[in-house]
Parts: sequence; structure tokens; C-alpha cells
Amino acid sequence: MTTRVAMVTGAGSGIGKSAALALLKNGYCVGLVGRRKDMLDKAAAESGAKERALVLPADITKDAEVRNIFNQVKTKWGRLDVLFNNAGMGAPAVPMEDLPIEKFREVVNINLVAMFMCTQEAIRIMKAQDPKGGRIINNGSISAHAPRPMSVAYTSTKHAVTGLTKCISLDGRKNDITASQLDIGNAMTDLAARMAQGVPQADGSIKPEPLMDVKHCGEAVLHMANLPLDVNVQFMTIMATKMPFVGRG
Repeated sequence: MTTRVAMVTGAGSGIGKSAALALLKNGYCVGLVGRRKDMLDKAAAESGAKERALVLPADITKDAEVRNIFNQVKTKWGRLDVLFNNAGMGAPAVPMEDLPIEKFREVVNINLVAMFMCTQEAIRIMKAQDPKGGRIINNGSISAHAPRPMSVAYTSTKHAVTGLTKCISLDGRKNDITASQLDIGNAMTDLAARMAQGVPQADGSIKPEPLMDVKHCGEAVLHMANLPLDVNVQFMTIMATKMPFVGRG
């Protein structure tokens, strides 16, 4: 098999873009999924491998749009070897009792329900293709292990992603489909840049936190993607070494 095919959700910026670029530069054909076509086009152009990039603007909280993007990948390349479920969002840092239920549902819908829908479509392709099988990589978070203050929506969904990852690994065995989870801490993206200025800590203080280059996240996804299907990194944590997580800060 000379052509390997991947799909990355949330590929227009940040961690998703880093992963898409790493895969494209390593010879993959990649479907780049996101809400903003202009951002996806920029990422595809930046890769230097635009001929192997398929830009797929979509709202993956919509069932029909999820089906459509997977159909496009299958139509173009005939298979799918890797899905990086990366798209996600957080909610405002407010006391739990003050978080609007509409915002909680919005976070659950993109971080968990959309991830599950994409997983279903990927499995349907992977188990039917020849050779069968594939790898699904879920973007967890250090929040899948420990919450930040006032992060109930995000943390709850990331804990749920861990359960989804384990279920995919178990149920996918018979079809040579495996699942990995990448738990990331403090990658330098537009969304995380504020951490360098100071963010709330568990003791109520505001402190700046160290950040790492987001390229390391893309390289971690590539490492998992390149493994043969009889080998799996079930969980990987990649983080800024001195961020407050291990121990008590």
C-alpha cells in the first residue's frame, strides 16, 4: 500500500493544523476538516503538498455534514487509515452553577457527540476496506486527568473522551481498528497564549504558565499514525515540562 490516508478535524489552526502539516509532510493524503475554509486553504498551502490535501469545510455537529466529509474522502482516495479527532471547544471560566446549560450542551456536542459521529463514520470505512483496519487518535487533554478551576464542561467531556477511546480499542479489535488518546498540556496556540500572562490556579491565585511549541503535538500524532496496527500507544501525555500538573503544582 503506497498511499496512506488521514483525516484531521479542527485542522485550520492550532493542534489540528500542526498534525495535518506533519502528516502531509510525511507523505499522507489528508482531509482537512474545519468550519473556516479560508483557514483550511492556508494550512493546505503551507504544507507544500497541496495536491495531497482535501479541504473539507464542515460543521461536524451536523449529522449530514459528517457523512458528507467522510464520503468525500472515500470517493477521492478509496480508504481511510487514520482519523485524528481533534476539534473541540471550551466554555467561559465561570462558577459551575452560573454556566448556562446551553453552553454546556454546546461543549458536549462538539467535544463528545461530534467525535463519536466521526468515529462511527471512520469505523464504517476502515472495517470494509482492503486491507481492513485503521487508527483513530482522539485529542484528550490533561483535563482528562485533572480539572482546571471552573472548567466543568470541558473537563467532563475530556473525561468522557477517555471512555470513548477505550471502547474503540476494545470493540475495534476484531476489525484491526485501534484507538489512541493524546493528552496535551499547554501547547502554544492562539487559544492557549493567554496562559503566559497568567491563569487561575487551584489555590485561587493567578500565575503565568510555561508553554511548548505546538509542533511537538503534530509530531506525536505522526508517531502514533505511523505505527503498525499490531502496536498501539493507548495513551500519551505531552506537556510543557514545568506546567502545574505533576504533584501539587
